[in-house]
Amino acid sequence: MLYVLGLNAYALLLILLRSRIYRVPVYRPMVWNFFLSVLPLGVLLGVIVATGLVDLATTRGAAIVVGAAGLLIWILLLPNSSYLITELNLDHRRPDDPVPLWYDIVTVLSFAMSGVVNMVLGILIVQMGFVIVFFGDTDNAAMHSTLSRVLVTVIILAVSIGIYLGRYLRLNSWDVRSPAQLWAKVREHFQPRAVRGRFAFFCVTHTVFLGLMYGLIVGPLVDMMASS
Repeated sequence: MLYVLGLNAYALLLILLRSRIYRVPVYRPMVWNFFLSVLPLGVLLGVIVATGLVDLATTRGAAIVVGAAGLLIWILLLPNSSYLITELNLDHRRPDDPVPLWYDIVTVLSFAMSGVVNMVLGILIVQMGFVIVFFGDTDNAAMHSTLSRVLVTVIILAVSIGIYLGRYLRLNSWDVRSPAQLWAKVREHFQPRAVRGRFAFFCVTHTVFLGLMYGLIVGPLVDMMASS
């Protein structure tokens, strides 16, 4: 957890130092995207606390409703974390940018990886809660069960779809408040068959990448917990 906080802090520091060192305006969209990247983790922790308090104060059924509603909000916000990998195109740079390319590369790379790690941590927390509910333990067998793997895969696929919708349709998590407009925009975008093919390829490549990153980070943690 300490390294997650450190990576997030380092990414934000590099963004802010970019302005101070090279005398350029703060790139505010990047700061806003950083906030949105961290937000799902904050929401998830809030859901856990709220569900526990409701469970203690009222009934288990009410706690389940609160938890389910909170997780729905979390999954809607989650693509904002991994969305940061789309910043690797460096489209914030100008041809005459005074900031050295190497500085922007390390800044955006730290920025993108902080988003991926935020996503991984959030999914791991949900996965552990899931296996506790269904298997009563977070041992190696439960964490690597087929049901657990399917849950993680579905969430990562949903994240990939969300990244696509955010990058190419410029949709935000809160656009679900206007479902009719949202559906009209999505339907219009996906009418050409070529677009549907690009969308499928985008989702496959991003799901595989994020899945590998998840396994790379979470796998050793699960093995460590099993051996302790």
